[in-house]
Amino acid sequence: MKPILSFLCALVSFAAAIEYVRLAPEGKSFQLHPSGTRYVPWGHNYSSVDVLDRMEKDPARIQREFAEMKAAGTNVVRIHPEMPRLMTGPDTMNPTALDHLKALLQVAEKVGIHVQITGLACYKIKDRMAWYDALNEQERWKTQAFFWASIARVCAASPAVFAYDLVNEPSAAGTRAEGYYMGKMGDVEFCQRLTLEPGKRSHDDIMSEWTKRMVAAIREHDRQHLITLGMLPFPGAYQKAAAPLDFVSPHLYPKTGKVEEELALLKRFDWGKPIVIGETFPLSCGADDLRQFLLRSRGTAHGWMGHWPDESPTVLTEMKEAGKATIHSAIWLSWVELFREIGPQMTAER
Repeated sequence: MKPILSFLCALVSFAAAIEYVRLAPEGKSFQLHPSGTRYVPWGHNYSSVDVLDRMEKDPARIQREFAEMKAAGTNVVRIHPEMPRLMTGPDTMNPTALDHLKALLQVAEKVGIHVQITGLACYKIKDRMAWYDALNEQERWKTQAFFWASIARVCAASPAVFAYDLVNEPSAAGTRAEGYYMGKMGDVEFCQRLTLEPGKRSHDDIMSEWTKRMVAAIREHDRQHLITLGMLPFPGAYQKAAAPLDFVSPHLYPKTGKVEEELALLKRFDWGKPIVIGETFPLSCGADDLRQFLLRSRGTAHGWMGHWPDESPTVLTEMKEAGKATIHSAIWLSWVELFREIGPQMTAER
């Protein structure tokens, strides 16, 4: 029996221990359905490699790491399945990859962690689809809408889905010379431009038109799960496009000694919808500044996601205790320790 099939069989006996997430009646927070229990997203971005590749090759690792995250207080993870793995053509999906996505959701249901699915990821430069980047704007948007319709069709019935995240940190337009991708870090690029054919349209018009089209594609198959968009720290670039979204998801990384500035920036994303900080981390500051930012952000934000390390926190702790910690491992461990420390305060009733 193939590894993924035997893994799925092992999960069959487990009942779902998770409820659907809905907007609360006042529209400014979240609650579980059908119980009505208050829900505060508190979790991580998961896996620095393609999560579906890991699901295929080492499903036991995903189950183990989801259990580790749950034990640390996590109730939501943001995943980034790579588009080249999910799509084989402009209007065709890879059924094996979709099976892996279903299997991952079953892990989440079993463990009791919700999942935010970030779409259209083409991060790995070497895996880019030439046919996809050769499409004109309308063809590309049609393919993107097909992607989201297909994902929504697969995920609609799962209570493990917290939200669909339309794309990571988009910019509205660029030139052919610039290309679709930006935000390079090593051999990956994390951001995308929506069009290279802006014409006379404004940034707001492009972003709004695209967002409405993606939301409509999802809603054709799934009218219950929430929808958001991963946003760079530029509120003016996204405010008008946020109208059809269920909540706002800025990515904010405080800088050392500049907590006040980051809190002021966060408030600029307050557009009458819940705010979930989709990415944060002690990247440009220490744990103390990040602690202050997170605790003081509770009056404005309604959820938070950091980054879960690829190395087990147990291993990171052992390295620290043995005096073998590197700067890199120390930063990761400082985040996990902070996450565990303040989790009860972040998710407590206010």
